[in-house]
Order: sequence, then structure tokens, then C-alpha cells
Amino acid sequence: MSAADVIVGLSGGVDSSVAALLLQRSGTTIAGLFMQNWEEDERNGPCRADADRKDAVAICARLGIALHARNFASEYWDQVFARFLDEYRRGRTPNPDVLCNREIKFSLFLDHAHALGAAKIATGHYARVDEVDGRFRLRRALDAGKDQTYFLHALGQGALASTLFPLGELQKSQVRRLAQEAGFATHDKKDSTGICFIGERDFRQFLSGYLPAQPGPMRTPDGVAVGEHPGVFYFTLGQRSGLGIGGRRGSEGEPWYVVGKDVADNVLYVAQGNANDWLQSHVLDAGELTWIAGAAPAARFRCTAMTRYRQPDQACLVEIDGDRCRVRFDEAQRAVTPGQSVVFYDGDVCLGGGVIERSDAPFGGLQPLPRAAEPAHA
Repeated sequence: MSAADVIVGLSGGVDSSVAALLLQRSGTTIAGLFMQNWEEDERNGPCRADADRKDAVAICARLGIALHARNFASEYWDQVFARFLDEYRRGRTPNPDVLCNREIKFSLFLDHAHALGAAKIATGHYARVDEVDGRFRLRRALDAGKDQTYFLHALGQGALASTLFPLGELQKSQVRRLAQEAGFATHDKKDSTGICFIGERDFRQFLSGYLPAQPGPMRTPDGVAVGEHPGVFYFTLGQRSGLGIGGRRGSEGEPWYVVGKDVADNVLYVAQGNANDWLQSHVLDAGELTWIAGAAPAARFRCTAMTRYRQPDQACLVEIDGDRCRVRFDEAQRAVTPGQSVVFYDGDVCLGGGVIERSDAPFGGLQPLPRAAEPAHA
């Protein structure tokens, strides 16, 4: 059998299935590759990869293409999951999907595809790539509700030059319809949500198997005790669920939200109200910067940014300092969370991003800066 021109990463889901379908219909010679990035054990329940693999096998059989399989679990543990645990130990909230894309799906997978003789890989991500003046650009998908460039911002020129995103021009509804018309059993398969290796399991229970935590006090910012938490690792800024303090304290009975974490003293800080001032910030510092074009647009530039997935564009000023930057937003941002990604855009073009280190929220670790000191619109 001759080598395929493109190896499609088949996850067993509807998106990758239709990506393969579209490429085959375009006349491209393709094969599939199923990646197993996580190995379950009895403690963590049954392995979801078995069912996904069977779906991938069925798709390849229907398309009449070969299916390769690779186990990247060891590399995933070292390059993604170990970092995930380290970040939680520090009291931060990591984003493993960004690391998985950079280190596994668009690095190891790409290397294996080249070893199989393919020139390119393809995935079911909702994103677009084009080339302007010899440089590749990462652009948002036409389906704004499914766009995944936020999770792809750490890819470089090499990865983008060798990657196809067949779904970038489609709406999710079109993708499901194409799958149904093709007779794919995946056409109504539920989309995976949350962190891939946790799946539908309780997050706190999963994390406790790797990061045993100690109960500690839950306090308001002014030091009033309002309850006890099971471990600061298990909470993130802006979180409402799982606090177990309901309408206690406060005459208006507004819900409580996590506004700060003190890992050293094992204290969780909470305040009432979704828009309370303790969660608001105008400035953040980020590190581990990566740029799609290979370098930042300028030492100081205006753009829009997202500090979480599916957030509306936020106007800001970015100031570069080596592999770090300071971002000044025109409007206050809620629950800017260390460990998460800040991702920069120029219209529908993703410029790159970095890992949030701190903000000027009261518990953010960055000394609050007077906005008049350097206007964001400069």
C-alpha cells in the first residue's frame, strides 16, 4: 500500500470523522491515526479509549482507509500531566489542552505522520490556516461558537505549514449533517468536554488521587471565617460550586465565589456576588510567550485578547519584555486566573499567547497599578 499524503488524527468523534471524509472527497490520499494519550487504571475507572478506538476503526472501514495506532501515554504523562500536577501544587489552574496540542498532537503526531511517509496531518479542530508573504497564519473558524484557536495559539510555523483543518469553514450543524449523510455512527456522538483525561468523573475525586490536600479555613477578604474547604488545590478563581456555604453571612444572600487562594497557609478566600471587586483586574503579567509568526508584532501594540475560552474579545495594550509581557485591558476583567492562557488576536488572526502569572486583582499578586500611569489607549 502506498503511503498516504495526509494522516488524519482520528479520535473516534464526529469532527475528526468528517475531517477525514472531506479530505477523501477532495481526492487526497489519506490514512487515519488513533492516538492514545492516557492509560486508565482500576482506580480511575474504565478506559474510554477502547470505545473511541472502535469508533475510529469503524470510520476507517467505512472510508476504506488504513488506521494506524500510537500510544503516547508516556510522553503525555511527562510533557503534559506532570506539568498539570505541578501547576495545581502551586495553586494555579493549568490548561492541559494547550500543552497537549503543542507537545503531542502537533509534535509527536506530526513526527509519526512524517515517518509514515505523509507530507501533512489533519485534525478535526475548528480553525483555519492561510499563508501570506511566506508566513502561515492561524485564523479563527467561521463557527465562532466552536472556534478552537485559543487552544492552538502555541503552534509555530512548522506545525502550521504541515497541518490541515478541514472543518474551519463549516458550522458544527453542517458537520453533523455530513456525518449522518455518510452513515457515520458518530454523527450524534456527544462532544467531549472538560479535561480529556478526567472525562465525566468528579474533578475533585480525580485530583485527590494525585494531590492529597488538607482541609483548611474559608475566609472572607477581611478575615472572617465562613466555613472549611477540603483543599485549596481543588478550587479556581471565580468558582461558585462546591463551596458548601450557601447563603451564609450577608444580608442580601448573594452566592459566594472564590476570590483568592493562599497555598502556603492553606486558606481559601471567598466573597459574595458574581461581580464583586475582589475578582476584577485591569492588568496581568504573562510568561512563556509563543508567537505564531515567530516573533511579537512589536514591542508595544494594541490588539484584543481572551483570558479564557469563548470569552468575547477584550481590547488591550500589550507590552513585551523578552519572553514575558504585561497586558493592560481597557475594561475590567473578571477572574483572571494564573495558569490559564491569555491569547492575542488581530481581527480573526491569532497572534499567539502566554501563560498568565498574576494580575492586579486584590489577591492577584501584582501590585495594583493606577490606570492613569500609562493609558491603555496610548
